[in-house]
Amino acid sequence: MKSNPVSDPQTDIVTLYETLRKAEERAIAGQLALEVMHEIRNPLEALANLVYLTTMEAEEPEKVRAYMDLAEEQIAHANRIASQTLGYVRAAPSPQPTNLVDIAEAALRIHRNTLQKKRIHLVRRFPEQLVGEVHTSQMLQVLSNLISNALDALPAEGLLYLRLRKSLGNVQIVVADNGHGIPKDSYEEIFRPFYTTKGHRGTGLGLAISKSIVEKHGGQLRVRSSVRPGNSGTTFKISLPAADKARAC
Repeated sequence: MKSNPVSDPQTDIVTLYETLRKAEERAIAGQLALEVMHEIRNPLEALANLVYLTTMEAEEPEKVRAYMDLAEEQIAHANRIASQTLGYVRAAPSPQPTNLVDIAEAALRIHRNTLQKKRIHLVRRFPEQLVGEVHTSQMLQVLSNLISNALDALPAEGLLYLRLRKSLGNVQIVVADNGHGIPKDSYEEIFRPFYTTKGHRGTGLGLAISKSIVEKHGGQLRVRSSVRPGNSGTTFKISLPAADKARAC
């Protein structure tokens, strides 16, 4: 009788961890898809109105041509939204040069309802373009996790600050809030798998997964925080190789 091979606990943990990461990635893609539907609704409504006007004024070729030109613009707009969203959720075999500004905007769209409900003051400091060599869906997962943590920590009408920039050959992404803060002796703990201060609302995986993803991209995820009354808040900073530097490695 053959005995079953003894599984390696470390391998089992890694497999479970990756399975959970992919499950969270799919959940984030689903959230993004729901939010994108709001954006697609506008060009669809515009198309419906243009079709109606074309039908009503079918005997006037100049007006019909003008309506069709406008319809083409709306179709192109809807197609851009759909193509961009597919780019976030497709699993690329290797990191690709990607505009990180687009990923940051997509991450904000995922949390648009919470931002509006809590009346969060959102401050963006984005260049027109900042290219990093990344797995798009994974970096979206990281930014969504960091924004989600910030929103959990923020009171109504709190401040959420996002900055993207290039510095010393790296690209930097900063997500900061003026929430309740994290005690200094918990800095290491928050990156441990399954560590959470949210009780049943949290899995304790968001920051651990985010740190793992950033490090696999050759980058760093660091935290700085304060719990001082009147001056509390938390800043997470991601540093990644710029696209040109990553290709040279």
